Amino acid sequence: MDERPDLPQDAGGLDRRAELSEFLRTRRARLRPEDVGLAHYGRQRRVPGLRREELAQLAGVSVAYYTRLEQGNGRNVSAEILDSIARALRLSDAEHAHLTHLAKPKHKKKQAARTPQVRSGLRQLLDTMDEVPAYIVGRRSELLAWNRMAAAVFGDWSLVPAQERTWARMVFLNPEYRDLYIDWEQKAIDVVCGLRMEAGCYPDDPRLSALVGELSVKSEDFRRLWATHDVKEKSHGVKRLRHPLVGELALEYQSFKLADDADQSLTLYHAEPGSPSAQALRLLASWGADATRAGTASPHSGG
Repeated sequence: MDERPDLPQDAGGLDRRAELSEFLRTRRARLRPEDVGLAHYGRQRRVPGLRREELAQLAGVSVAYYTRLEQGNGRNVSAEILDSIARALRLSDAEHAHLTHLAKPKHKKKQAARTPQVRSGLRQLLDTMDEVPAYIVGRRSELLAWNRMAAAVFGDWSLVPAQERTWARMVFLNPEYRDLYIDWEQKAIDVVCGLRMEAGCYPDDPRLSALVGELSVKSEDFRRLWATHDVKEKSHGVKRLRHPLVGELALEYQSFKLADDADQSLTLYHAEPGSPSAQALRLLASWGADATRAGTASPHSGG
């Protein structure tokens, strides 16, 4: 098998030092001297973006110190220095948090073997939402629970084996989801950015590492997006879908981390009142189980 530096070599976990190194390198490469107020004399630059010495100057640290950090040696780095580097690199809040997770990991109890459980009360809540597509996702993008309307819009996930029931596998390995999402590329980016955030928090999770490894082997698009090292958290937005029964849908979504389990998120969708999308959702709700069976009919992973 072809070896790539971004692919985990086994399912034991991701290499935190390599992740830290590549994250800093890619963040530095996207900045130009003129972006941060440095003089650019038109000389031929051998590297894209800022040089290490330029970034060190902006962050107020020595070149040797920053070089060690970019080589993955984050031991004993202070929060203050990480803040300075984050400001110099113009990191977003999500990127700043990711850098901190990589450089100063918190020693968490290993929970990789624990099977995520959704409280019965949450399952009942989902079932009461007759016209609102809703589902609960775990930290590896697992679809843990959903209601009938979510199945009517996105497909009957009960037909997918539990171990394959992740957004990541469906988006990258199932051609039907390329048809479902009008802006498939943006959905793919969102999935990868979310997985990157989780990988920073849980680099020793073998299931997460195995998922990344599988997708890296099977999907060129995943490899391309994973190599960017981009991270972000999206709690709301709009998704445009091309549904096989009711045509185009423009659905706003809101995602909420569960207060008692930050590894799980509840996502709800709704359409603008009085819009064609709202009428289409009501139509799907009225069709009941028939809409679920006829929706994204075979949401198998294709892997």
